[in-house]
Amino acid sequence: MHVFVTGGSGLTGPSVVAHLIDAGHTVTGLARSDAAAARLTGLGAAVHRGSLDDLDSLRRGAQRADGVVHMAFGGSFDDPEGLARRDSAAIDALGHGLAGTGKPLVVTSGTFVMAAGRESLESDTPDPASVASFRIPGEQVCLSYAARGVRSSVVRLAPTVHGPGDYGFIPMMIESARTSGFSGYVGEGANRWPAVHRLDAAALFRLALEQAPAGTALHGVAENVTLRSVAERIGAGLGLPVRSLTPDQALAHFGGPFFAGVFAADAPASGARTRELLGWTPAHPSLLDDLVTGDYLTTRTGATADRWT
Repeated sequence: MHVFVTGGSGLTGPSVVAHLIDAGHTVTGLARSDAAAARLTGLGAAVHRGSLDDLDSLRRGAQRADGVVHMAFGGSFDDPEGLARRDSAAIDALGHGLAGTGKPLVVTSGTFVMAAGRESLESDTPDPASVASFRIPGEQVCLSYAARGVRSSVVRLAPTVHGPGDYGFIPMMIESARTSGFSGYVGEGANRWPAVHRLDAAALFRLALEQAPAGTALHGVAENVTLRSVAERIGAGLGLPVRSLTPDQALAHFGGPFFAGVFAADAPASGARTRELLGWTPAHPSLLDDLVTGDYLTTRTGATADRWT
């Protein structure tokens, strides 16, 4: 299968591109810079120049492919409506390029779109009050193409997709601990997060591309962990004390209201239906194991809030 991939040079994208190629697929990746193009070429992918704002280019990329995996996402969390509009427009362009063909469109979202305080299922409806509600419109656009002759599916990734070179939420916790001199969690730290290893996530994207029925929501979740257990593992690894933070203290510790809310979120999710439907079997290290054996505590990634904009 010839697969058009957006976000193939990002954090999770290179693992997905490499896994698709290893499985026998050919990949063309969207690149808006020379650096992105070089990374894709190094992985063995062809390059399609363009950006998420170039909708005609996205349509052409989709039309020339046998399937699409959309992982690119960007913008400022200070403008959630802008994030939603940009993502929805890009997904609509990709879907338009595949309409009526029966070809697969796999779009990335996050389990943080689900209601907090209980374990969410793939069949549950996303919550407009969720911390990642700006991703819901993109999900809706993607799944609407199931009625337009596209085998569309959404992969809701865990908030931490861990592995070497991570610059996401966990490195932000580590950098905050180094800066403040202690590893922090909010309240009792009993809030739960889903997690998945990057290589397991890559396998899920391939399975979704090859097998997911039209209109399917999938959860890229290998486990659920408490934020206190993560903070304790970070503290032990750095030789720092571990402390509970009030919501007000979390604002300064984690860099503002959005990230303070994220690290206070209790948002466990189940991936049981995804495993059953696709035969997906996560097999790589857990998050807590990765904090001991991986590169999280031995390298500095420069993880800060501006890496997410």
